[in-house]
Order: sequence, then structure tokens, then C-alpha cells
Amino acid sequence: MIDFENIEKYKENNRIEAKKAVGGLPHSIWETYSAFANTLGGIILLGVEEHPDKTFHTVKLPDPEQLVEDFWELVKNPKKASVNILSEKDVTIEDAEDRKIVAIRVPRAPRALRPVYVEGNPLTGTYRRNGEGDYRCTPDEVRKMMKESTQKPMPIPAQKQAIIVYLTEKITATSAEIADLLDIQVSEAETILAELLAKEIIISEHGNYKLKA
Repeated sequence: MIDFENIEKYKENNRIEAKKAVGGLPHSIWETYSAFANTLGGIILLGVEEHPDKTFHTVKLPDPEQLVEDFWELVKNPKKASVNILSEKDVTIEDAEDRKIVAIRVPRAPRALRPVYVEGNPLTGTYRRNGEGDYRCTPDEVRKMMKESTQKPMPIPAQKQAIIVYLTEKITATSAEIADLLDIQVSEAETILAELLAKEIIISEHGNYKLKA
């Protein structure tokens, strides 16, 4: 959850992307849409730029409402995006620094819908996200996602066991890291972690989970 009134305290990371968008929807928005959908999800902020000191600041958007309208028209076009995984609540106009910005919340796509690609070609239009930003997936990475999309998800007991083994080796992990481990949504990972917390198998400290001593 972003505190839009204090936007300056944020900076770009693997789940937040800022784009000025003063001239309309930037082409790179679709690379980020694909990347977030194929990784852990994230939020795209239109009308925001990152300064050299890495702080966020707003810019004046000529027409935020038109940006939203243009985005919805394109994201629903299969020639632009292979699938629309957003609902109306995921795209909003927010107040920040006395200006209007557009927030686009992209969830992680379900396994069956991955890879989410753009421009009609999965081999050239599939992206993922890392600490450096969006990157184009290799054909081998794309084929791996396609293969995984047809596999059945791991049953809940096996997921819990996988978490315990992971925490034994890694000591601590965030819910996003567990979601990546199990290839599920972060919200699903948080539900499983809550069950392990209730059974006092794990504990939570400052957003990190670890096995109870």
C-alpha cells in the first residue's frame, strides 16, 4: 500500500515503477505490465518521476482521465496485451503533492495465464522484473513458463512443507519470496503463512517469517 500524500519517500524497486507520461501512455508501460504480471506483481505510477537522489516527485499530467481511458482500451486489446488481468479497482487516479497521478496495480498473473506478453508475440514480448527493472525473457524462459502453465499447483500440505524446508535453509523470508517459491499469488502465500503462524510453527518479525525456535 502506497501513501500517495508522501510519494517522495518511495523509490523504484522490483515492485514499483514510476513513469512521467506527460506525453501520453509511454510505450514502456507494456513491458512493465508484462514484467509485473510474470513476476510478483507491482504498481505503475503515471505522472511521477524519479530524481537523481532516487526520490519520487510528481509532474503535471495534462489529462489523467484520458490516460486511464487509453490504458483500458489498449490492455483489453489482445494485439497489445495477451490478457487483461486487471479489474476496475486496480486503476485509479490519486492525489499526490497537490497533483493527480494514475496508479495501475498489476497483480501476479495466475500460473495458467503466464506468460503474459505484449505486441502479439510471446517470444519477443514476454518480460520479467528484477532489481534492475524490466528485462525481456529468453525463448527458453518463455517456453518454461508455457510448460509450467499446464502443470497442477502443489497441494497445500506440500506447500507448507516446502516453506518449512526453505526457512530451515534461508532462515528468514518475506511473503513475496514465499509466493515466488511456491509460484502462487502473494495473498495465497500470506494465507498459508497465517496458518503456520496460528499453529506456532513460524513467527513473524518486521514482515519477515522464520521458524519458531
